[in-house]
Amino acid sequence: MQLLIVTGMSGSGKSSVMDVMEDIGYYCIDNIPPKLIGRFVDLCRKSETNINRIAVAVDIRTGDMFAEIFRSWQALKSEKDVEVKVLFIEASDEVLIKRYKETRRKHPLDEKFNGNLHEAIQYEWNQLSQLREIADYYIETSNLSASALKEQVKALFLDRSSDSLTIKVMSFGFKYGVSTESDLVFDVRCLPNPFYVEELRRHTGLENCVRDYVMGFEEAQVFFEKLTDLVDYLLPLYVREGKSQLVIAFGCTGGKHRSITFAELMAKHLTEKGYKVQKYHRDITKDKIY
Repeated sequence: MQLLIVTGMSGSGKSSVMDVMEDIGYYCIDNIPPKLIGRFVDLCRKSETNINRIAVAVDIRTGDMFAEIFRSWQALKSEKDVEVKVLFIEASDEVLIKRYKETRRKHPLDEKFNGNLHEAIQYEWNQLSQLREIADYYIETSNLSASALKEQVKALFLDRSSDSLTIKVMSFGFKYGVSTESDLVFDVRCLPNPFYVEELRRHTGLENCVRDYVMGFEEAQVFFEKLTDLVDYLLPLYVREGKSQLVIAFGCTGGKHRSITFAELMAKHLTEKGYKVQKYHRDITKDKIY
């Protein structure tokens, strides 16, 4: 099991980091009391859902309980089945003060120091200094944009940046309504329709007989080649912009022949490219002909 403890200065970007960790597949808990980290790990061990990558955010908001973080860290480090890492997020005092003024949010220690932001930040630094010394990773966010921060986090915890993107490839029938969840929609109704071939009508694009028919036409082959060129060009751009999920949809009249054929071929192509791919054929069972 991999456990990442995300901590650091309030206002430095921990929430943004946790959003990225969730996008790349970690089970995330924000603002957990340090005493409960060990118990949470035990629950994940016993879970039937196979939770093996966890990220927990711990910071000064837990008040006096924050002092327990070292004991929790030491206890978990001694366990052989848990790999514990600490990620420390920080920014300069000037940047932190500017961020709080711009967002008009209160610092977690605002009441403790009667609204004196300088004293609150200094106190927090003192409290976190020891934790910073044991950190495995550091990110200084003073000069980072939100997208640049995401890229740094992905670079630390992903073997490939494309692993952060899940692609859902789906088929649908226009007669049942256009897919509204899709980012990219391709209309394949311009291709010859197997529905009008009696021996193919009761089959779907999941079967070779339909797939061979659809792709037996030169226009279908050229269409698919141009589509893969376009998608291959676009995907790295989506990854760079930090998109975590992309839905690519293919539509034909009924959603059973041409759209499924193209969706299956595109899913196979993207899987071979190393992307995480899910498949969904929305209308495959509608008005089924027996």
